Amino acid sequence: MPRIPSPAIAAAGLVGGYAVARWTKKRPLGGVVLAAAGGVAAKEWQRVGGAKVAGGLTAAYVAAFAGSHPLAKKIGAWPAVFSVAAGMAGAAYVVTRNADV
Repeated sequence: MPRIPSPAIAAAGLVGGYAVARWTKKRPLGGVVLAAAGGVAAKEWQRVGGAKVAGGLTAAYVAAFAGSHPLAKKIGAWPAVFSVAAGMAGAAYVVTRNADV
């Protein structure tokens, strides 16, 4: 079975977490989606790059989530979420592109 690339998992976690929180009106449920995708991505980052890569990209994932909130006040919620998701996917791709993904 082919693996889903970790950049896609991270981006989907950010977008999916927000979408679930917004459409269900249950922020904790969105947090579950965000955390689950982050956990899956972190496990993949650990596999391909070790603890330092996993730690750095996990910190970037959390920072992307946190950064989307003030960014949303400037450009709107969905544009902010898509922007941080794209940035996170890009960072994960650059860091893991030479790994056996």
